Amino acid sequence: MNIIFHALSDATRRAMLHQLAEGERTVSQLAEPFAMSLPAASKHVKVLEKAGLLTREVRWRTHWCRLNAAPLAEAHSWLGFYERFWTGRLDILERLLREEAATPTPDKGNKE
Repeated sequence: MNIIFHALSDATRRAMLHQLAEGERTVSQLAEPFAMSLPAASKHVKVLEKAGLLTREVRWRTHWCRLNAAPLAEAHSWLGFYERFWTGRLDILERLLREEAATPTPDKGNKE
């Protein structure tokens, strides 16, 4: 799973995955929004490919990329544990704050 999070750690690669969610793209099309060279784009594609997040098919001289979202399910599942953890903690905090707000506070100005 480290390889998946490494691939996702870069904003350019995340944007490329977002493009691929809309359909297959060539490496040139993936590079276009970033004004980067084809070799630079190819390096990003290789990282995504190594993580299993995309598949690449060569048709003639053109490399077509397609999203493979299956590895994202594993990452999502792993992150789900922490989502439940923080949701539980925030629910406790909310309950405590509501209890505190509902509890009358003694009048500090009244010295009886």
